[in-house]
Amino acid sequence: MLTNQEGKQVPNVKLKVLENQKLVDLNTEDIFKGKRVIVFALPGAYTPTCSSAHLPRYNELAPVFFKQGIDEIVCLSVNDPFVMAAWAQDQKANNVRLVADGNGEFSEKIGMLVDKSDLGFGKRSWRYSMYVEDGIIKKMFIEPEKPGDPFEVSDADTMLNYLYPGVQKPLRISMISKRGCPHCARAKSMLTERGLDFEEIELGGGITQRSLFAISGAATTPQVFIDGKKIGGADELAEYLQNLSIN
Repeated sequence: MLTNQEGKQVPNVKLKVLENQKLVDLNTEDIFKGKRVIVFALPGAYTPTCSSAHLPRYNELAPVFFKQGIDEIVCLSVNDPFVMAAWAQDQKANNVRLVADGNGEFSEKIGMLVDKSDLGFGKRSWRYSMYVEDGIIKKMFIEPEKPGDPFEVSDADTMLNYLYPGVQKPLRISMISKRGCPHCARAKSMLTERGLDFEEIELGGGITQRSLFAISGAATTPQVFIDGKKIGGADELAEYLQNLSIN
């Protein structure tokens, strides 16, 4: 039975991180004292939901949280610190601190340690998120206790909507481009000038001309997509940005 710990002090335990290829002890007091911290915990590094959605979205929304006054975002998992460090590098998760609860001590004391032996995982953390002020747990979002690996309430968007309802989120921009394409360079320049972060997917890196047409219905580059909607090429992007209002 998972227990909600709202209103309680976070457990006082010693965790591990890898810094400059050396194991370093990290007391929970070092993480939480005098700070506003978001923690999200997950079953394991490199696992599908954790790698495709949970960690990436917190990393993506981190600048918004920081702008609102959050001091740090911590990802916790019952893995060893070497795995956590490698996963952080693989995910390019520069905005999130990945912390290893290798012995499951923190997870157990906070009431979130579960047995996943049926998957060959052993004891792992249940998936949850929490907001902590100066070591006191103010809010927890605990995934429902049901089979599988539910991912319904511990996501970054739920936490952001709870803490700062109505705050503007960054646009999710992806651009399919081609090396040497002047229109692609123009599109990138427009996005950069507006301070908009974007993902660039270059033809040739597993993306073919046929793939481009299948995805966008067009054979020319660039093809820009914003928040799941096709914008089009550089001219269409210029028109979109002209009408865009960003606070």
